[in-house]
Amino acid sequence: MANRLQGKVALITGGTNGIGRAAVYGLSEEGAQIVFTGNNAKAGAEIAGETGSVFVQHAVQDVDGWTQVKQAILQHYGRLDITFSNAGTNAGDSDIETVEIDAWKNLIDVNLTGMMLAIKASIELMKNNPDQSGGSIILNSSINGILALAGDVTYSTTKGALRLLTKSTAVHLAKTQTGIRCNSIHPGVIETPLIQGAIAGAPDPAAARSMLEGIAPLGRLGSMEEIVSLLIYLASDDAKFVTGSEIVIDGGSTAGLPGV
Repeated sequence: MANRLQGKVALITGGTNGIGRAAVYGLSEEGAQIVFTGNNAKAGAEIAGETGSVFVQHAVQDVDGWTQVKQAILQHYGRLDITFSNAGTNAGDSDIETVEIDAWKNLIDVNLTGMMLAIKASIELMKNNPDQSGGSIILNSSINGILALAGDVTYSTTKGALRLLTKSTAVHLAKTQTGIRCNSIHPGVIETPLIQGAIAGAPDPAAARSMLEGIAPLGRLGSMEEIVSLLIYLASDDAKFVTGSEIVIDGGSTAGLPGV
């Protein structure tokens, strides 16, 4: 079904690579008008040119920079209907004994505070939509918000915290009758450029791919297109009764142990 997002305006953070980039293209193809953010100005300009979207160079943890993002949305489109808060990182992370405090703080800033700031900015704009139509806020968490990684303590902590940030936000927005929904998605191992690079750089790429594919009982990696399909559903009016949910898309990785 095409044009499910016709007439809607979407904000996508971390939109210059990986799942965020795929979301810009995918939501645009469904009729949404897009404002997206990221750190890579060159990639942002290319994507904006190919999709007709608006790019704002911005790091989500930059509090003051959110003013520019909101201004761009209002200047170009005058409303906001959808937010996909996607930007995140695991750079510099480690286990609890060896993680450095600077890395811990940076990941908290990007993965958690950046999400909170995206939510606050989105609510402000959505509440002032001319037709009082509400909106849909989607946070990109991870299966590692459910099953922790021993070697990525900060990443796991932030992704777990997003579950309750989502639910607290959703209940608040429902109680105040804003018409705004908030949900989180929890991807498993997805074949992004980052994962492709890790496989290619492994001593035995075939073994690395096999190991990653074996994490999911379905026996394969997820695709970015499958993530985008879930986003389109959550962003659309088909999901008007869905809020406060954590939706796992992981090929069964968190459901149980294959072969046991």
